[in-house]
Amino acid sequence: MPKVKMLKKDGEQGRESRSNEAKGAWQMWHRNGTRCPKGTVPIRRSSMQDVLRAKSLFDFGKKQRSVFSNPTRRADAPDVIGGNGHEHAIAYTGTSQEVYGARATINVWDPSIQVVNEFSLSQIWILSGNFDGPDLNSIEAGWQVSPELYGDSRPRLFTYWTTDSYQATGCYNLLCSGFIQTNSRIAIGAAISPVSQYGSNQYDITILIWKDPKLGNWWMGFGDNTLVGYWPAELFTHLADHATMVEWGGEVVNSRANGKHTSTQMGSGYFAEDGFGKASYFRNLEIVDADNSLSSVRDISTLAENTNCYNIKSSYNNEWGTYFYYGGPGNNPRCP
Repeated sequence: MPKVKMLKKDGEQGRESRSNEAKGAWQMWHRNGTRCPKGTVPIRRSSMQDVLRAKSLFDFGKKQRSVFSNPTRRADAPDVIGGNGHEHAIAYTGTSQEVYGARATINVWDPSIQVVNEFSLSQIWILSGNFDGPDLNSIEAGWQVSPELYGDSRPRLFTYWTTDSYQATGCYNLLCSGFIQTNSRIAIGAAISPVSQYGSNQYDITILIWKDPKLGNWWMGFGDNTLVGYWPAELFTHLADHATMVEWGGEVVNSRANGKHTSTQMGSGYFAEDGFGKASYFRNLEIVDADNSLSSVRDISTLAENTNCYNIKSSYNNEWGTYFYYGGPGNNPRCP
């Protein structure tokens, strides 16, 4: 069974190094020994309270719809749409290549959320389509804290998909038809444990999304080589062929409660420059090429809409490949 990875800092040489896997189960529902019968998969139950927290039945399980007219949005970073309160700190590839998947190892924290309908997530985006129109295709996976969706503030493994720029198609996890789960040991939407602590042990998860070259389905892998499930090719229009961009990073919703930027945290709640053990990270960024091979990403761009609230700093070394630190506290004296 894959586990959350724990990292320690090599103090003698000042390098960040990967240790053995952390002990214990990595999803909280494993702790009491619960297992699914053969031929079944675990599904997080949706309660009446889950539905009531949503604005409507239509909105239940969906991301807020995007606003295309945001003048501060960079045309070459398609999912960075801040006009409806979404803010990001991301690394992304260019749009000139054909991409068939991506992988990264993502540091896990439990950021605080100020308002119940806000969220904080860290994920991979696989994207294709008209970035400024209604037909953007996106496949997404990572961890998120969303009190509105889950009723608590625990970080949870999640998936998402859309074929129309988050307007009507797609949903989180298994809340609509789309993602097909095949793994009986990993529950989409289940809480992740343990999580990283400031100045102490660091834990992370590895997520891979790639396109099956024979059948065309987009698969999600977890850990070293565990298949979780897949998005059928027929769900998509542009992604039925290939992706044109990958993004890695953090996203929050800032509702500007009381007319101020909220204190919803991204990542660990600390800025990128605080570094290992304090700021959250993505490491070993890779993409899948047309030969179905993984290769380290060397040429990435980074973007954050408001670096006084959340920021990002990327680098490269032999052990972590391309990596970055990102995040922030939201509201602070420089982010009113």
